[in-house]
Amino acid sequence: MFLHTAVQPVSKKKGMKNIKIILLVIFLGVLPIGFICTWFCYKRIKRNHAEEGEDMELPLFSFPTIAKATANFSPENKLGEGGFGLVYKGLLEEGQEIAVKRLSRNSSQGLDEFKNEVICISELQHRNLVKLLGCCICGDEKLLIYEYMPNKSLDSSIFDKTQSMFLDWTQRFNIIKGIARGLVYLHQDSRLRIIHRDLKASNILLDQDMNPKISDFGIARSFGGNETEANTERVVGTYGYMSPEYALDGIYSIKSDVFSFGVLVLEIVSGKKNRGFIQAEDENNLIGHAWSLYTEGRSMEVMDESLAKSCHPHEVLRSIEVGLLCVQQNASDRPDMPSVIIMLGGQVALPQPKQPAFFMEKELPRAAFSSVTYTTSSINELTITEVNAR
Repeated sequence: MFLHTAVQPVSKKKGMKNIKIILLVIFLGVLPIGFICTWFCYKRIKRNHAEEGEDMELPLFSFPTIAKATANFSPENKLGEGGFGLVYKGLLEEGQEIAVKRLSRNSSQGLDEFKNEVICISELQHRNLVKLLGCCICGDEKLLIYEYMPNKSLDSSIFDKTQSMFLDWTQRFNIIKGIARGLVYLHQDSRLRIIHRDLKASNILLDQDMNPKISDFGIARSFGGNETEANTERVVGTYGYMSPEYALDGIYSIKSDVFSFGVLVLEIVSGKKNRGFIQAEDENNLIGHAWSLYTEGRSMEVMDESLAKSCHPHEVLRSIEVGLLCVQQNASDRPDMPSVIIMLGGQVALPQPKQPAFFMEKELPRAAFSSVTYTTSSINELTITEVNAR
């Protein structure tokens, strides 16, 4: 009886000790697995947030703040309308004027553009790029908030006969150079190489001092490392500004933006649109018209007549030549934007331009177009044409 009573506690203690050892082994085995699972979950959530643009260092505005700033999105404050949705002018309590992009609830394309714009432009800082001040995501409401540009877009200044009278040559030349500087930043100096893909007059906004700012990065694409070119089967851009290799084959690169810049230069100098340009004696668009006059030694006739008193002929001629160099048929023949800056500065002799890509609408087969054009805008009207590349 004595022995039985003495041995029982010893066995019990030994059993408890074994259980503790087993539990400790199990705990030490499970703990690393738990850490690993937690780490993977964290990385996955972080990656998903990055894809939504939610981990960007971008100020978040509350919906009531923006609603109040725009007088509850009053029609009187509407600046533009398009595929993305509506754009409103607003005034924050501290007195800052803003432009607000409000994503249309039934716009699936707008949602893609919203995400892309946040990702592309949230970390870009340059005096010739429109500044994204923040965003607002509240239920179904998705808003982008920008600095407000009092002089609206470039197209409203150069294509309007009345307004164009107030835009002299010095201002136009400064606008050309400012756009070029903005593109140099996007193509070369920003953290990622950005291809805008929809550079045009309505996407150039003018501040109170008529300084140009590139806007609307909804269909922009970023390149990392040594990437310089990509291909897509879904071509989205604006007809009249698209390079031939992009419109026909879906190939885009920095040289695609250079082509669009060249069209812009010719439009700024002439005050006429490339698309819809009508010349009684021929069927050329603006590019073809400028080329014809250049080959005949009559380039000054490209210039807007309202610039006769304010222009500097050597700057006008140089701008036209640079524009023609940028719209050459082969992408490899076009200069890059740092070279364009040097050319505009008059520091080098310009090479002879080769025949440009006239690229008139009648040259495109009807089957190339998959949809009609539609309008979308951040602050002004824009036209986006969707084309299926061959």
